[in-house]
Amino acid sequence: MNYANEHELAQFIKQRNHPLEIVGGATRRLGLPLNLEQINVTQFNTIKLYEPSALTLIAGAGCKLTDIIALLKENGQMLPFEPIDMRGLLNTTGDSTLGGMIATNASGSRRVKVGACRDFVLGLRFINGEGKILKTGGRVMKNVTGYDLVKLLCGSHGTLGIITEVSIKVLPAPEHTSVILAEGLSEFKGLDALRKSLASPYEVSGAAHLVSGQDGNSVTMIRIEGTVQSVNYRVHELTHLLSPLGSINVESDPEKTRLGWDYVSNVKPFWNQPGDVWKIVIKPTEAIEQINKIRERTTSDVIYDWGGGLVWVLVPEGTPLREYLGTFPGYATLIRGSQTTLNHMPVFHPKDKPLQDLTTRIKRQFDPQNHFNRGFNI
Repeated sequence: MNYANEHELAQFIKQRNHPLEIVGGATRRLGLPLNLEQINVTQFNTIKLYEPSALTLIAGAGCKLTDIIALLKENGQMLPFEPIDMRGLLNTTGDSTLGGMIATNASGSRRVKVGACRDFVLGLRFINGEGKILKTGGRVMKNVTGYDLVKLLCGSHGTLGIITEVSIKVLPAPEHTSVILAEGLSEFKGLDALRKSLASPYEVSGAAHLVSGQDGNSVTMIRIEGTVQSVNYRVHELTHLLSPLGSINVESDPEKTRLGWDYVSNVKPFWNQPGDVWKIVIKPTEAIEQINKIRERTTSDVIYDWGGGLVWVLVPEGTPLREYLGTFPGYATLIRGSQTTLNHMPVFHPKDKPLQDLTTRIKRQFDPQNHFNRGFNI
């Protein structure tokens, strides 16, 4: 069903007394299909304001993410948090939307330097479960009215309201990129290299270790971005810092560095591979210990991003990964699972009772009739 404007959509919500599913490009859907009446927001696809000099963009939530990225690129700018493209991993088609990016807090490898998607959202317009049109935040970062509410909606997966408009901060794209590469390092040495790089003053914008690279050997990757002179200096200092590890190469070809980091950030090693995919967020210093708990019980493939703070794990279908991990200082999200897996394991990591009670109260405040994305509570 199409809606002429958000007021018409709000009236539609007021008249409904059954559950609804919010849909944009349908490219990031986790879990089993809800089989509910759908509300498609792709008609809210107008770019209302773009001020390159002010680093500000205001657009409808249904705008295609590819169009937003292309517009920014024309002006030498970018979405700084490098939103992950989930289509290959989830085997979905279509076009991701700006609202879907916000609703899932989609953030990629550069998050380790600049922060997450939610850190760049200035304001939102949305419709709550009572059909009320609400606005929170502003057009500039210093306007903090409703700031916590903005962060609350980012990553809520459509359970709190229908996002219709987004105001977001953008940044200039880097002039030059180089990637430091070390092949064949053990996990311990690879993650040690990532931690040393991130702890250095050389402003690393990506730090990843693939246990099995494209040729089957491990590869450690450290990305440096900025002006040519600055990047060259920082690469020189980092290669000296990491020289005890062994042979180190530097790649500076723009297309190769782009494709290389796209391979990591969009989790391409797990595309078209059988099995369940989990995302584990944990302290980098404890990543290997937790992964070894999984290896003691089953086979796995692993990608470490954010210097080890984010771990992508591919395991056989039905693996009770949270059971293998036990209690640990982090959380595990089921990103891709078979129907059998999803029937027995929740997508999101179970919360302790105080946090779950708080989540339930927030949901009731925004959506008292439990209209939105029922069965997908976070």
